[in-house]
Amino acid sequence: MNTAWDFFSSPSNLTKITPDDMTFEVTTPNLEHTKMYPGMIITYKVSPLLGIKLNWMTEITHVKDNEYFIDEQRFGPFAFWHHNHHFEAIEGGVLMHDILHYGVGWGIFGSIANALVVKSKIDGIFDFRFKKVEELFGKF
Repeated sequence: MNTAWDFFSSPSNLTKITPDDMTFEVTTPNLEHTKMYPGMIITYKVSPLLGIKLNWMTEITHVKDNEYFIDEQRFGPFAFWHHNHHFEAIEGGVLMHDILHYGVGWGIFGSIANALVVKSKIDGIFDFRFKKVEELFGKF
């Protein structure tokens, strides 16, 4: 459990589990050896579509060591972003579970964009992370 928690509670590791085509970059300086804590602000540059770079800022709002943490967008590409990361020790490993609530905004245009592009892009990111985590930590 501690190995998985240590990896995921270090914001600098986020780039390791994000698809390369998003050109995801953590821009908050000096995070290499920093563990997350409530109130922590993390900034990024991300290119979710067409190589267009966007700034993104999230705040870690809640942390319970070895159990969960929550990040919320403060500004960025979404109208709303609330992401729960849960960890549970199980026989032979760790069960990780994400709960994501997000809103694209932009009324009907955002709903159309979500249906056509955004939802599948987010699903692809989580699929990539699932495979990457198996690669890093092994299958259970």
